[in-house]
Amino acid sequence: MSTPYPFTAVVGQDDLRLALLLNAVSPRVGGVLVRGEKGTAKSTAVRALAALMPETEVVPGCRFSCDPAAPDPSCPDGPHESRPGVRRPTALVELPVGASEDRLVGALDIERALAEGVKAFEPGLLADAHRGILYVDEVNLLNDHLVDLLLDAAAMGASYVEREGVSVRHAARFLLVGTMNPEEGELRPQLLDRFGLTVEVKASREPDQRVEVVRRRLAYDDAPEEFAARWAGEEAAVRQRIVEARELLPSVRLGDAALRQIAATCAAFEVDGMRADIVMARTATALAAWAGRTDVLAEDVRQAALLALPHRRRRNPFDAPGLDEDRLDETLEQFGGQDGDGDGAGDDDGDGDGDGPGPGGGPGGRPEPDGGPPGDGDAAARPESDGAGEPQAGPGGGAGEQVPARASEPFRTKVLSVPGVGEGAAGRRSRARTERGRTTGAHRPRGALTKLHLAATVRAAAPHQRVRGRSGPGLVVRRDDLRQAVREGHESNLVLFVVDASGSMAARQRMSAVKGAVLSLLLDAYRRRDKVGLVTFRGTAAEVALPPTSSVDVAAARLESLPTGGRTPLAAGLLRAHDVLRVERLRDPARRPLVVVVTDGRATGGPEPVALAGRAARLLAAEGTACVVVDCEAGPVRLGLAGQLADELGGTAVTPAELRADSIAGVVRDVQGAGTRRAA
Repeated sequence: MSTPYPFTAVVGQDDLRLALLLNAVSPRVGGVLVRGEKGTAKSTAVRALAALMPETEVVPGCRFSCDPAAPDPSCPDGPHESRPGVRRPTALVELPVGASEDRLVGALDIERALAEGVKAFEPGLLADAHRGILYVDEVNLLNDHLVDLLLDAAAMGASYVEREGVSVRHAARFLLVGTMNPEEGELRPQLLDRFGLTVEVKASREPDQRVEVVRRRLAYDDAPEEFAARWAGEEAAVRQRIVEARELLPSVRLGDAALRQIAATCAAFEVDGMRADIVMARTATALAAWAGRTDVLAEDVRQAALLALPHRRRRNPFDAPGLDEDRLDETLEQFGGQDGDGDGAGDDDGDGDGDGPGPGGGPGGRPEPDGGPPGDGDAAARPESDGAGEPQAGPGGGAGEQVPARASEPFRTKVLSVPGVGEGAAGRRSRARTERGRTTGAHRPRGALTKLHLAATVRAAAPHQRVRGRSGPGLVVRRDDLRQAVREGHESNLVLFVVDASGSMAARQRMSAVKGAVLSLLLDAYRRRDKVGLVTFRGTAAEVALPPTSSVDVAAARLESLPTGGRTPLAAGLLRAHDVLRVERLRDPARRPLVVVVTDGRATGGPEPVALAGRAARLLAAEGTACVVVDCEAGPVRLGLAGQLADELGGTAVTPAELRADSIAGVVRDVQGAGTRRAA
């Protein structure tokens, strides 16, 4: 077993370390979501925490890690006899992004359940993580239904497996830690709210601190055991402090004044629901216990707000999480010191004066530096328009380039979907064969049986009962009789936007409306869990402004800063889209693409631009790519060029007005691909 990097040797990242330690003191805080760029010690800190945790006492032989002092009465391995437990290190269970539902919650042996009537249950990762740490790297890339199961188990402290009338329940209480890079996509606000705390991590810009990071990492890589031994004293001290804080936690008093500050803070920042208030209360209590106090102070409430509220302020995918600390301080000052009974919620003889940033509760017990979680100020200080004050260089921009136009107000769009039935990742756009959804048929299982089609299984077994010597009321079922249910739901797609940024689009102030339409489609892609990409063309060439990604907010930022001007190389844009799809098809062959071309249909520049654009369009059509053209032509005289382009692509042309969900004009929901049109 490799020697883990010491937790106390992590340089900086005070908020990350504090959030993890608070959950170690009080798992009821609800876990931690760590947001940050790559290479910022997110995974290192989480794995190091497991080695720092006190040992766990478990019932010998129990696959569900029951506590000998209070075993789970519903444990599938129970009931347990009263006997001494065994001690073992705290478990760290990692949930891979590609895990199946059965791997997460466990699986039943359906054949034995039907033939023998026994609950033959194989535990999953939730059982392994009970009374330990469950770590999900890249949690934003996890399938939605797995995230729902994971967070439901974390909230209820139990996992339920229901399959064809067979039910199993077991305890599942764990410290949940998720890490993510926001550039790869965001979690839905509903899922963000289920994480107790969140921290933003960034690499230090201080040369001395960066030097120390490199020095320690090189020393660890050269001699892990020797490096860990140098930090053994600090590790033991923090481990002992966790034990003491856990013992002190039940004695911590949360007074009325602190509760008023918590409620006022959540109300002032317009946080939805009551989960934030509860999480703040538990976090403030854990902070006091970590600092060795039995009273919750105002600085505990402040630090709890900085950890528990930023991600709950997010209203839509284009909002950056953050908290206005000046407003927070004003709220705490306004509602502080009203208890009248000296419960310590206001200024008193505690460790702080009520105006400081934290409880002196960093891993070493020293006050944290002033300011909130790293990145709050940067996230809140987004400029009105990124680079809108001066022209930006682009492919062939040259003369005539205009400053970026701001997008108009987004609107709710109608659904554009890919025809046919796919088999891609679960989502909410196009029809697909999925693990969840309505049952449409049955077939023999290929590999392990996961979704039993009971009626089809009975029909397969019924004709053979006499031959198999059936004598009682039970049905004799063999493995060959089992049938896998075929279910149809919806998949997510790759929505590739091909946006005309030429001078013709900038005329008549159309670009603002065009950006508003694309922004609306991006919001729709976010809700339907799609990947998105952005190709733009103007001047003499096309460029990939954003390779396919799950981060629609990055796509929105690129769209906002998109300048216009120059000629219209329509063929270049279509060919670049073809190249992007070709590469993405190799990476993710099951994800079907939907190409949205936003243009007025004009093609200028170079020899025979119209004919070249037609050949490029037919190349996409020949591969059966589903396409829709958003016709941005305006004015009293309409040439219908966008409609002609849609015909060449084998797709459909719609106007921005027809995209609106509340518009009277109809829109074809299934974007006709070239193959579908030829078949008709």
